[in-house]
Amino acid sequence: MTESQRPPIPAPAIPRVPPMPLPKSKVANPVTDITELQPQTVLQLNTHVTHHSKPSTAATNTAPTLEQLVREAHDKGISDLHLGVGEVPRLRERGEIILTDHPKTDEATFASWLQEILTEQQIAQFHEYLEYDGATQYEGVARVRINVFISLNGPAMVLRLIPLKILTLEQLSLPPIFRDLCHYHKGLILVTGPTGSGKSTTLAAMVDYINQELPKHIISIEDPVEFVHQSRKSLIKQREVGIHTLKFDNALKASLREDPDIILIGEMRDRETVNTALKAAQTGHLVFGTLHTNSAVKTIERILNLYNPDEQAPMRIQVAESLVAVIAQSLVRTTDNKRAAIHEILINTDAIKDYIMRNEVEEIEAIIPRCNFEGMCTMNQSIYKLYEEGRLTEETALEASPKPNEMAMILRGRV
Repeated sequence: MTESQRPPIPAPAIPRVPPMPLPKSKVANPVTDITELQPQTVLQLNTHVTHHSKPSTAATNTAPTLEQLVREAHDKGISDLHLGVGEVPRLRERGEIILTDHPKTDEATFASWLQEILTEQQIAQFHEYLEYDGATQYEGVARVRINVFISLNGPAMVLRLIPLKILTLEQLSLPPIFRDLCHYHKGLILVTGPTGSGKSTTLAAMVDYINQELPKHIISIEDPVEFVHQSRKSLIKQREVGIHTLKFDNALKASLREDPDIILIGEMRDRETVNTALKAAQTGHLVFGTLHTNSAVKTIERILNLYNPDEQAPMRIQVAESLVAVIAQSLVRTTDNKRAAIHEILINTDAIKDYIMRNEVEEIEAIIPRCNFEGMCTMNQSIYKLYEEGRLTEETALEASPKPNEMAMILRGRV
């Protein structure tokens, strides 16, 4: 048989191998996967909802509803509730994270929780930005600040429980200087401290005091609204970014044309916010604001450092003329298993103004402990007062102190 007459040899068959599944950590589009895991859970935060819809039956029978979790947390005096797919629900109790007895959260349960508080239109927005901030209210229980986000394990959320009843200055055992500050007609009052240090609670108590005692017009710009005030002797208008205004800066500028006596700024975020706050303070308004700083001196430095070196000289003059007080706050665990606020309080006296304008801010720290008659105090002095009252142990006092060596000397009577 010739070469041309031989039949062709068939090619060997290549076995078909199924493609390897992509690891979860390598998924390129987490939104698509979340949508598949959580059908019809694109929801919107409704800050005006006071009656929540019935939870979805998609949740497992053993899982509690979100309302049950919130009520349980409220009854235990919990500040934060942490929920996430693949995780056991956890609570923050007096600053510490603790586990609950509830089962791990699955996708269906998490979807049903979202359906209790969100609506379809805004979950589209949540999918677009992969996070969402807002607040809602459980009547007779608490107002809840909500943040929904995506983590490596899947969707999660944190709920901050905000009491419906605003505590007074007396109930919070705040020093008398807090009441005196509420009677200023103009200037800038800053309440500072890390997240979860009780800044909002302190500001709410001060605003409530003004509301009960003084005929003022108060405008607050918050993201989101936390403590809800009802107008009493004062007229109060609360605005939430994203619902009542599109931009924080626009609302702050507009507030100057709304005949306010007092402006409450949720957070002084950047140069533009600081500029507008200083302008409001200089034009006859009392401005309350917050910053995430740990001491009064660091607060002044943080504001000045927002500006270039060539801009700082005129800014020092503005800050010196506008500032009324800086209250740096933190929370400590007390002997009765509660928490109490400790403060460093700086009042802008003539001597303090002089140090700010001369760019000798670091010298202010030495003045504060010697000016108790002006209402000032250091964090260590505040801690020692609680220790003398028997509300703090020596160990807690040293742990909470920003200057533990000095605190140890105070405790031993050497200072």
